[in-house]
Amino acid sequence: MEDIKLEYGKHRGKRVIFIRFAYDLGMISIAKSINATWSLTQKSWYLPYSAESLEKISKAFNVVVNEVVPCNLSIEVLNSIKSFRLWMEHKRYSASSIKTYTESIKTFLEYCSPKPPEEIVAQDMVNFVNDFIIKNKHSYSYQNQMVSSAKLYFREIIKSNLDVEKFERPRRHHKLPNVLSKEEVKSILESPRNIKHRAMLSLIYACGLRRSELLNLKPADVDSKRKLLHVRNSKGKKDRIVPISEKTIIMLRDYYVSYKPKTWLFEGQLPGRQYSGESLSKVLHYAVKFAGINKPVTLHWLRHSYATHLLESGTDLRFIQELLGHKSSKTTEIYTHVSTRSLQQIKSPFDDL
Repeated sequence: MEDIKLEYGKHRGKRVIFIRFAYDLGMISIAKSINATWSLTQKSWYLPYSAESLEKISKAFNVVVNEVVPCNLSIEVLNSIKSFRLWMEHKRYSASSIKTYTESIKTFLEYCSPKPPEEIVAQDMVNFVNDFIIKNKHSYSYQNQMVSSAKLYFREIIKSNLDVEKFERPRRHHKLPNVLSKEEVKSILESPRNIKHRAMLSLIYACGLRRSELLNLKPADVDSKRKLLHVRNSKGKKDRIVPISEKTIIMLRDYYVSYKPKTWLFEGQLPGRQYSGESLSKVLHYAVKFAGINKPVTLHWLRHSYATHLLESGTDLRFIQELLGHKSSKTTEIYTHVSTRSLQQIKSPFDDL
């Protein structure tokens, strides 16, 4: 709908999403159907700010929630956020990191508004965590991103007297990676009838790739003679080389003959256009559904499964670290907690009763 405008704001001390539109009985009916409240002072309908509210608005009014714009930040603050983006671009941060950090600091500054950034103190972050992050059940990683973006913004852009080290990170949540059995992986990879879809999912598992790494591959990155795959400019701006099997090379040759990609190894419907991450996630979703697996499988599960299956087959942890492109061995060591190689040899005392 073109005649609706969404705005972040505060109402009665709480963060809300204002739903603004010209008087229309049909629109009013929709607002009431999602339990929106009318504000007499703001002359607008509103919902509490939360992921659930954004989803409700998106479905009911058929709008893209990313188009919500801030309504309570001054031009000076918006310019400082722009400077933050330019500084990150200058430092060659990835596009995804720039997007995440600028959106994070904007959310925090909106919460603190109308207090200017120069007057923000560490207690404001504590209040933000309690009033917004915890209340809306955002994840540990979301909170961690908020702290990281705030530290960088105040240190490099605002240059205030605030001791950013007082922006404390949450206690780390040690979650185990989700791992599929080899039988489940086989079932998922064999589900797509489309050779391109099958090749994309298979390559993620066969080489332990991240989603972005797969989408950024070019035909020249496949070295079929040496049986190597060049993964370039991945997380942390690092390149690495991964072994690729003859079985995988044959599969890629069949795909290449059928599709003849021009720029990227996997392209969208338009020649030369990179395949989108959203479309790739949908490919996996349908493959999992067709395979009859009732688990919330994501693309990263295939990477986790690759690492775990390597470990279970006896591959040294140091080699797995190199293959995955992990900077620290501690990151790779988490797979030892989900590997069944040693666990299956343990006999329960229950069996001796």
